Amino acid sequence: MALSQKLQLRQSQSLVMTPQLMQAIKLLQLSSLDLSAYVDNELEKNPLLERVDEPQRPEGGEQGAGAGTDESGELSGVDRNRDDWLPESSSVADRNETENPMEANMENVFPDDAKETGAGSAAQPEMPGYSEWASTGRGGREDDDYNLESFVSAETSLAEHLSRQLNLAISDPVHRMIGQHLIDSVDEAGYLRSDIASIAEKLGAPAPDLETVLEIVQTFDPPGVGARDLAECLAIQLRERDRYDPAMRKLIEHLDLLAKRDFAELKRVCGVDEDDILDMVGEIRRLNPKPGLAFGGGVVQPIVPDVFVRPHHDGSWAVELNSDTLPKVLVNQTYYSTVSKNAMNEKEKAFLAECLQTATWLTRALDQRAKTILKVATEIVRQQDAFLAYGVQHLRPLNLRMVADAIGMHESTVSRVTANKYMATSRGIFELKYFFSSSIASSEGGEAHSAEAVRHRIKEMIDAESADDVLSDDTIVQRLRDAGVEIARRTVAKYRESMRIPSSVQRRREKKSTVHGR
Repeated sequence: MALSQKLQLRQSQSLVMTPQLMQAIKLLQLSSLDLSAYVDNELEKNPLLERVDEPQRPEGGEQGAGAGTDESGELSGVDRNRDDWLPESSSVADRNETENPMEANMENVFPDDAKETGAGSAAQPEMPGYSEWASTGRGGREDDDYNLESFVSAETSLAEHLSRQLNLAISDPVHRMIGQHLIDSVDEAGYLRSDIASIAEKLGAPAPDLETVLEIVQTFDPPGVGARDLAECLAIQLRERDRYDPAMRKLIEHLDLLAKRDFAELKRVCGVDEDDILDMVGEIRRLNPKPGLAFGGGVVQPIVPDVFVRPHHDGSWAVELNSDTLPKVLVNQTYYSTVSKNAMNEKEKAFLAECLQTATWLTRALDQRAKTILKVATEIVRQQDAFLAYGVQHLRPLNLRMVADAIGMHESTVSRVTANKYMATSRGIFELKYFFSSSIASSEGGEAHSAEAVRHRIKEMIDAESADDVLSDDTIVQRLRDAGVEIARRTVAKYRESMRIPSSVQRRREKKSTVHGR
């Protein structure tokens, strides 16, 4: 068979992951905070990108013609109005109900300060000691907006609280320096997580000196601070209450038995009877295992929802994107036209062309991301309307494929959309992934049950049990089957452990100790 060379034409289709497509996929799965940081970075690098502030609404509540739309009538990536994000089935009256009340015209709410203060300041007599601040709303006693919060001191941290006590308790400069380093090593819960030997090596100080200073720090308020583990924390608080007797010391040394609720072994180890061991356990329960948390930690960052779901008067649901989480940028075509005319060489022209292409792509990608999130969220609301109306007991089984098939997208796209996105409903704020759960078959051949709904039923049963009637896993299985849920015992145990609920034996011991402790 002879070998020869020849030319052939073939036509085929293939999916090529271009850099822009990869960036679009990345934008889709970013959270609102990460997306804002990404856009800020692009604004710094690209001179053709420009941030757009929220447009002011004209008086009378009328929208400007074409606001938030391009020539084709579709949403642009620049000027998004909340009205444009409502589902197509929403009526004009329904849209008016979902408008942001903070965007209303506030002219008639507050008086015109300029008109009132103009005449008043002119008529104010000049007298010795008169302060011009009295009529400017900046702290004068006659100001109605006198803000007392501006005089409130900042919240004291745990480290500051301990440092103040250190300055009074220790006068030696070397020991005070050691004490300050120990205080800096205390975490927000009040525990000293660093090893004494490593701290001594770092400071170049003898370990006995560190132990001496640590004993002094452990006497500071709040009781239990500076402990190296839970046992030492509880022991410090018991010494403060003068309750650290030999029996209590044995109990603290065997906290593992207390965690297992093995009261029979604890009675043998401590050498006390049942009443005494229950009193000792009750004393332990009244202690604070994390004393440092009383002073608070860092600033708590609240969850900002990406989607709002509001009920309509007709029983339907309005799905609306949170415009505050959508970066609003545009391409400055005027600046591009001006600069491109003055481009001197090919390198500058190539740079401007690249900036224009990147800016145009980013605005389109942000617009497409918003539309995709709204489409997925709307379908989730449609599938889980019973949950929104009646609660978690009516949460339906749902997976990515069901949503993807309904909206004509791929499962991977739905998975990226639901990552790090949150939905605000009348029942709270939930991550979009919360609404996806596996299904559990019905024992009566009816509609399947959601795993999250079954888990909620198990928790309700256990919360309602009494000390004399603690439900075993087998009993829970039987009750669920009687309610039409076909479930195995190992599944009940798995759900119970995922909610950190102990076994029936441990719950019986705990409830018994609680009753006697009272």
